[in-house]
Amino acid sequence: MFNILTLSIWFLFHPVHVTITSIDHVPGTDSLKVFCRMYFDDFLHDYQTYDDDRDLTKIFGNQPTLPADLVNNYFNSKVFIYVNNKLLIGKLSTVNLVDNEISMNLHYKAVKKPKKITVRNMMLAGWFSDQVNMIIVRTDKF
Repeated sequence: MFNILTLSIWFLFHPVHVTITSIDHVPGTDSLKVFCRMYFDDFLHDYQTYDDDRDLTKIFGNQPTLPADLVNNYFNSKVFIYVNNKLLIGKLSTVNLVDNEISMNLHYKAVKKPKKITVRNMMLAGWFSDQVNMIIVRTDKF
């Protein structure tokens, strides 16, 4: 019992580096809904690899909303979604920053009946030894 308690407390204080991405095919349409969540400090750290010419503290620091175009471009440069071997480009619909977590919702135009979906998630790639990019893909029956 003590070991379980100790391990649980260690996980509370140990920083983890994780992204969660959910991709849902909207049945009967040619759309994919994509949701992604990650820690904001990890996002800022990784954003530097995409665009190192900007002062991120100034851009993202005290703004009530995040610049949608910058977030959209970042996501499209790090997450590659292919449907039937065709690369899709997402359009950001919402972005939220709450409790040091950034959440993004994007929409993609695909095909009504995808035969093959391939996802390549390069967020935080190579930064942390404990990095995990979780991806959940939900589709209608193909």
